[in-house]
Amino acid sequence: WLLYRDCMEGDQDLQFLLQGGDLLKVRSPTWKKTRYFKLQDDCKTVWRQSKKIFRRKQTFSLDDISAVRLGRQTEGLKKNTDEQVEDRCFSIVFKGHHKTLDLIACSEEEAKQWVKSLQKMISNMNNLSRHWIYSCLIKADKNKDDKLSESDMKSFLRLINVEVDDDYAELLFKKCDTSNSGYLAGEEVEHFYELLTHREEIDVIYGEYAQTTGYMSPQNLVDFLMKEQRQKATLADAHKIIKQFEPDENAKEKQLLSKDGFLMYLHHQDAMVLQPEHREVYQDMDQPLNHYFISSSHNTYLMEDQLKGPSSTEAYIRALLKGCRCVELDCWDGSDDEPVIYHGHTLTSKILFKDAIQAIKEYAFKVSDYPVILSLENHCSIEQQTVMAHHMSSILGSALVTSPLGQGMPTDFPSPEELKGKFIIKGKRLNKLEASFAQEVLAADDTDVTEEEESGDDDDYEEQHQKKSKLKLAKELSDMVIYCKSVHFNGFDDARRNLSFYEMSSFKEGKAMTLAEESANAYIHHNMEKLSRIYPAGSRADSSNYNPVPLWNAGCQIVALNFQTTCSDMDVNQGRFLVNGKSGYILKPSYMRDPTTEFDPITLTRGEWLKHKTLHVMVISGQQLPKVTKKKSSIVDPIVKVEVYGVQDDVAEKETNPIDNNGMLFDIAEGFNPEWNETFRFDVYVPDLALLRFVVEDHDSASENEFIGQYTLPFNSIQMGYRHVPLLNSNGDLIPAAGLFVHIMIVDAE
Repeated sequence: WLLYRDCMEGDQDLQFLLQGGDLLKVRSPTWKKTRYFKLQDDCKTVWRQSKKIFRRKQTFSLDDISAVRLGRQTEGLKKNTDEQVEDRCFSIVFKGHHKTLDLIACSEEEAKQWVKSLQKMISNMNNLSRHWIYSCLIKADKNKDDKLSESDMKSFLRLINVEVDDDYAELLFKKCDTSNSGYLAGEEVEHFYELLTHREEIDVIYGEYAQTTGYMSPQNLVDFLMKEQRQKATLADAHKIIKQFEPDENAKEKQLLSKDGFLMYLHHQDAMVLQPEHREVYQDMDQPLNHYFISSSHNTYLMEDQLKGPSSTEAYIRALLKGCRCVELDCWDGSDDEPVIYHGHTLTSKILFKDAIQAIKEYAFKVSDYPVILSLENHCSIEQQTVMAHHMSSILGSALVTSPLGQGMPTDFPSPEELKGKFIIKGKRLNKLEASFAQEVLAADDTDVTEEEESGDDDDYEEQHQKKSKLKLAKELSDMVIYCKSVHFNGFDDARRNLSFYEMSSFKEGKAMTLAEESANAYIHHNMEKLSRIYPAGSRADSSNYNPVPLWNAGCQIVALNFQTTCSDMDVNQGRFLVNGKSGYILKPSYMRDPTTEFDPITLTRGEWLKHKTLHVMVISGQQLPKVTKKKSSIVDPIVKVEVYGVQDDVAEKETNPIDNNGMLFDIAEGFNPEWNETFRFDVYVPDLALLRFVVEDHDSASENEFIGQYTLPFNSIQMGYRHVPLLNSNGDLIPAAGLFVHIMIVDAE
């Protein structure tokens, strides 16, 4: 069970971390203290020295790390350290809301070694699907003697969510303790592991096609791929799979696939539920910008709630690394003539505008090359607006779009492909874009500035208008607004008659939902010509979200959500933008780009959008589902929900029965790999707009179920057949080794 540790033995990076060393921990300009850090023997947990005698947690898991960044990249290091220590600094950024660990090493070389070693270990762990069970075995071995006593075995079973009574545990232990030594070691542990990981459903599937002396021949594999997986396959494909996945060299030489090789192939990402071609950019990226759904964030600077939560450049980094392509900057006058970003008139903390722009520049194109829209909520004075314009121009440089692409006045948006690597400003403008071609000269002038006024979506609009004095707009900032000029919405007819293609409105979720329900076809036509941005209601002080699907169904492109909040709405958003290379841009269906379309997601009249499919989903089993709580007695009672999102007629949810105490009364392997074998049927009328979501929860009959993991993907990106489904935690991060095994069939409805 020390395979994970052994496979990296002799690795210099591992040895460096196991030895550890002193680092200077930074909290403030005056609080800098030396602490000793080292990787523990489980190769998964980092121990850190603490001077607090009663401190409970002196460790953190490599699984909890989101990123390790070299240099003074965090706000804490920029604020609390001098530039001369830049090369010695690095930061450990954690998933969720845990505070970032800012550190200074003794030398530049040592800082680089820490970063390189930690990044390598994290990468290796993410790629080693079985590391979780190994680390649980190591934890259970209390004496660290590489042996499992009966007590150790019971501890291990609890760690992996299997609860057994004493009589059964004793029986299991004796079955594996073939040496009668009173403990398990060597091959006995391997036998114990095989009992745990044995999957009967794989035996059945493999047995049906392994027709060549108990193995799969290339032709057997082709038969499986074509009949069960419903995919085109040749003998050449089968040979390639055997060469890549067969672990037994003898079988590989004979061009045969063993059961282990078959299972390894089924666990590969190309064989999972998401079509591998859709992991890359596969859509036409040469259409006008407004023909795409765009991954968008609201109040991007916030890490938590809208009233007193912290603002941080880290929030921009996290959103951009999740593929977000439209970020919001809520700008106010700051001290020393430096604009700041925060949620105005609240207790949220402030960050410098220039720091946010710098962070956006550094991380904008790490995940996607396609354009980033900077949505400005401008509350600044003329003087500080000029400073904003200067910072964007000097920091973003030629990547900032400050004039239309091509020659002359444009009549339509450029495409994402044409705008690769570019930044677009969304904000107010003093005049029409056409006026700039007439060389009209304007000074700073009065204009409506705020998003709330722009939307005009409720009864308090006039009251807001009367209470707020007009803010002036600096010409330098106005001239940077090219393709996304913010204007007030006065109805679809007014927009069609009086607004140019680049003039866009923002809608509060309530107004947008009403339009999507009552005037869906008109909204779709509006969004063929213009961009629309939707944002959460101001009453969502806790940074909660709304369901983005009805707005996508109405063709709205920039449906902005609070990325910092974990919820099903964000899960669905991430599922929508999971494909097309995680570019943050998804091409709308053709009938949502056709000026003659009669498509209405509410009434669903006949048309090319109506492609009635029947979806059959069999939830077969689960693998290595993590415990929700850390209590020793906590055993997962898993339940699986299968949900369909899309047009109104497609929305549905079905669930399995829970498996009580996950193995208490079952075979030991059943406890580790729970089986449901339950089948569900769904009718999907508009597959282009549908998404499929798998949710695993810990069932509790007395209270609300606890979330374990989920996975959401577009309906048109599903692979049929026997497929593993990976699981993501509430932060959207992959849960190592955990997943579901399902069978999916999609057929044309009769």
